[in-house]
Amino acid sequence: MTVGNQTLVTEFVLAGLTDHPRMQVPLFLVFLIIYFVTMVGNLGLIALIWKDTHLHTPMYLFLGSLAFADACASSSVTPKMLVNFLSKDHKTLLAECFTQFYVFGSSATTECFLLSVMAYDRYVAICNPLLYPVVMSNGLCMQFIYVSYIVGFLHSAIHVGLLVRLNFCKSNIIHYFYCEILQLFKISCTDPTVNLLLVLIFSAFIQGFTFMTIIISYFYVLFAILKTKTEKGRSKAFSTCSAHLLSVSLFYGTLFLMYVRPGSGSGSGENNDKMYSLFYTIIIPFLNPFIYSLRNKEVIAALRRKMKK
Repeated sequence: MTVGNQTLVTEFVLAGLTDHPRMQVPLFLVFLIIYFVTMVGNLGLIALIWKDTHLHTPMYLFLGSLAFADACASSSVTPKMLVNFLSKDHKTLLAECFTQFYVFGSSATTECFLLSVMAYDRYVAICNPLLYPVVMSNGLCMQFIYVSYIVGFLHSAIHVGLLVRLNFCKSNIIHYFYCEILQLFKISCTDPTVNLLLVLIFSAFIQGFTFMTIIISYFYVLFAILKTKTEKGRSKAFSTCSAHLLSVSLFYGTLFLMYVRPGSGSGSGENNDKMYSLFYTIIIPFLNPFIYSLRNKEVIAALRRKMKK
């Protein structure tokens, strides 16, 4: 499409992780295995929680919702990347690009809020165990989950709505493996300052608010654990919370480095940005089922019950 002397872009070319021909097939096999394990792990965890009545508790409702968000995040990025490893045609339509960002952005925002309510759940369970059944009812937990997803959908809708106002005419090549919003700003011939400012403000607020909720919750949890006299109770609490904290550290660490650090969206450190993005789009959804399941005796016990049937 031509407007004035400018040719507007209606499709993009995703450059991918690397342009080395010899690396395409090995990378395809690696990420195919990762994606397969990610989907089996997350969807399997959802099915296990759904089928086993012993896991119909707030903690596992949140965990099942987190697994679904991880499956959506990975599925928004990985299949297209796998196709591009084996194809010479890396083109993607404008609408497809915006849709990919919307699905991933919604999933990532939802995950931020789910991780924060999971931290609050652990705070109530460990610091106020007698009040836990009253405070954290299944109805309230479902409300937390609904709100997390609604906020995720609305947050991404704002950014996609603002993306529509941009014209792309500098280039149609995105030097990335998916339609990442900061990369789209780089090839816009419309001034993206407003978009960039809102990405920074929303990212800082959402990540800052949810991260502080997690930190404060776990400060009280740690204090309560240290006061626990029984070794068994202390060990169980540490086991549950350490898994959650590992997932939080990986997820928020890479998000902060990508969107909140000084120089976000600049051309410097492009390879580092790809590594950060790989973590929160592909590696973390792959790791979470293992982080939350392998050290969780209730999940392992539920899996054994299902295998015996």
